[in-house]
Amino acid sequence: MDTFQQVLSTLGFVIRALGFLLLGYGVARFTLDAYYKAVWQVQIALAAGFFLLLVGLTNYSSPASMGMFAFGAGAALLMQFMGKKEEPKEEEHNKETKKK
Repeated sequence: MDTFQQVLSTLGFVIRALGFLLLGYGVARFTLDAYYKAVWQVQIALAAGFFLLLVGLTNYSSPASMGMFAFGAGAALLMQFMGKKEEPKEEEHNKETKKK
């Protein structure tokens, strides 16, 4: 019975870590998406709410949960600020039609 409880405990830690990963990603994406569409007062509230959640998790959750939240938020931030490479399909199409 003790082994079964250890397995369930380990499974619970993994599920909690994945949940905090998704929470970090979701909160960061929501904050970034809403930030650019809002007026400056709402932008301040969004940034303050995100960082207060970050500080609250630091104080009240386990280090592993906080780390997974940080990984999720970091992934969302990297995805937001990485430049998208767009292929110049229209220019290639225009060059091909001019050649013909």
